Amino acid sequence: MTIDTATFTPTWSEEFDAPIAWGAKWVGDRSSAYRHGDHNPDDNKLDWLDPGCVTVAGGMATFTATPAGRTLENGRPAWRTGLLTTEYSAEGFQVRTGDHIETRVRLPSATGAWPALWTWKDGANEIDSFEYHPDNPDLLELSNHVTCSPASSAYHTDADAIGPDRWVTIGTRYGARCVEWYVNGDRVHCDGTGVGADWSAYLILNLSLSAGEHHPAPCGPAPVTFAVDYLRVYREASRW
Repeated sequence: MTIDTATFTPTWSEEFDAPIAWGAKWVGDRSSAYRHGDHNPDDNKLDWLDPGCVTVAGGMATFTATPAGRTLENGRPAWRTGLLTTEYSAEGFQVRTGDHIETRVRLPSATGAWPALWTWKDGANEIDSFEYHPDNPDLLELSNHVTCSPASSAYHTDADAIGPDRWVTIGTRYGARCVEWYVNGDRVHCDGTGVGADWSAYLILNLSLSAGEHHPAPCGPAPVTFAVDYLRVYREASRW
């Protein structure tokens, strides 16, 4: 999708061309989506959040996960990993109905990697712009958890565009009656349900580690990485 600047106005962005603005723009040590704040074994994740696992260099953010040397409540080994959320930040930015969000990411190749861009607020309001697992190398998971219908979730496969260590641009428009997903500028799914007129939510961009129930867990102690070029939000001019 080419952004129509007559309709959409750039409203918020993270270009990763400066150090992470911890506390002001982003928070990385907790999320209300995680039962224990900094970790969440309930969701088949090995994550233990650590802001030090997100670094910036050369106009790009790198999320790096490594064994944490600690054990989760379910007995599984935790991994230190990175998460960026606007929740709890001083700025408190939220996307809302009508916004279009876009990110450019390099998909990981390591077993157990589970990167995602999603939204969260008050225990709900979740839209997954994408989730990725290298064991399904050419597939992105796209989901609207706000309104449930047969079209609320989709598996988008494209061996020419999606794969480990490949850069891909992913966009989502949070329409009131239809959420639309874009990959490298092409619309790949439209759910026909939307988020409603008054929806809003915080952003989460993170690298989770699968615990093995649905996708393989990490197969060794080697670091797992995920890279992001930018994250941008465009808002309909009529909504300013």
